[in-house]
Amino acid sequence: MARDKTLYTCRDCGGTSPKWLGQCPHCRAWNTLDEGPAEPAASASRNRFQGLARSQPVATLADIEAAEVARTPTGQEELDRVLGGGIVAGGVVLIGGDPGIGKSTLLLQAAEALSRQMKVLYVTGEESGAQVALRAGRLGLEGKHLRVLAEIGLERILATLEAEQPDFCVIDSIQTLYSDQLTSAPGSVAQVRECAAHLTRSAKASGCTTVLVGHVTKEGALAGPRVLEHIVDTVLYFEGDTHSSFRLVRAIKNRFGAVNEIGVFAMTERGLKGVANPSAIFLSTHGEPVPGACVLVTLEGTRPMLVEVQALVDSGGPSPRRLSVGLDRDRLAMLLAVLHRHAGVACADQDVFVNAVGGVRISEPAADLAVLLAIQSSLRGRALPRGFIAFGEVGLAGEVRPAPRGQERLKEAAKLGFSVAVVPKANAPKKPIEGLTVHPVERIEQAIELARSLT
Repeated sequence: MARDKTLYTCRDCGGTSPKWLGQCPHCRAWNTLDEGPAEPAASASRNRFQGLARSQPVATLADIEAAEVARTPTGQEELDRVLGGGIVAGGVVLIGGDPGIGKSTLLLQAAEALSRQMKVLYVTGEESGAQVALRAGRLGLEGKHLRVLAEIGLERILATLEAEQPDFCVIDSIQTLYSDQLTSAPGSVAQVRECAAHLTRSAKASGCTTVLVGHVTKEGALAGPRVLEHIVDTVLYFEGDTHSSFRLVRAIKNRFGAVNEIGVFAMTERGLKGVANPSAIFLSTHGEPVPGACVLVTLEGTRPMLVEVQALVDSGGPSPRRLSVGLDRDRLAMLLAVLHRHAGVACADQDVFVNAVGGVRISEPAADLAVLLAIQSSLRGRALPRGFIAFGEVGLAGEVRPAPRGQERLKEAAKLGFSVAVVPKANAPKKPIEGLTVHPVERIEQAIELARSLT
């Protein structure tokens, strides 16, 4: 009996190889080749991505009429913020997150709200229709106009889309679908790529807004080939601890709006509810100021948020540890070296732990100054004054560099009742901000001395 031909496909880039290799020859990633059956030549030669966009004649850029795309609110203000104002006709959205974090719950709520003004189809491949109905009952959703299809066959789903002609469609999830054109199992690289391409083509041709739910790997990245993120219009990630009641939805790609916007939700008995004042989540409620805590004004997309950064410095012995949660660990090691070199604060024999309250992840360098002030506060055992905030990037030479949109950060802090701010000199406001005393600094040693004088 002849053995079926096999092909090795890279789960990162989708490239193929006739034999297993430790490193993908296309994207140079290690240990990403998975074995699967080779597809028929006719299927392999077909252009899977043909028709993703309607062909247009060549035109001069200045002669092309560019109009604002019409948006439809989803009924979830925080979700609309991440999407850029609402859904766009023909747009394809990919949303990923850990199991049980609330992807299906949020989309079911949005689908119910949209079904009151347009035709909506909810395709579930992981649950039965009865399970979706039970969830809707727990969330208090009527579902009188929401159409539900429990199916994993791509061809039958496409036929239903053509018959129903919905304006909004949810596919939960893309990893459960399979196409009869391919022999590989559902969830494989070939199946995910083929199904996503067909659904995207259908969305662009019919104008139906399509949301694809994607699984994530143990590293937190979307499972399947990276080409999946390239062909969709918007990529959203669910963040947060499943043991916490708060969730963050972050946009990392958006062809119709700004990226790095976040939406903040609270998980309740009635589903996910938007949080109007997210700064309250990321601030600890101390009765009195405590050593090692410093409030940072960070910027998430267009929204300034106040986040408390906590540091704990303790004797570490011969092998001190450096641990950070919500902040880059390598950057923490660099900041400790800057603190020692330019401010004379030595932590070489100390364990240093840094945490961003509330499970938020801070990636911008404007958190540097707040981290260093929290570390020196914990080391000295002296709390920073009540109503104290700080932000600014710290360079290797010890200089404190300005942060973008510093005026908005200061106004947000003043609005929430903070009274003392240490900021880079370039971010000092030209006009005084009522209720807020601003101390501009140019170097890290100035900031440390100022913090000591205020305590």
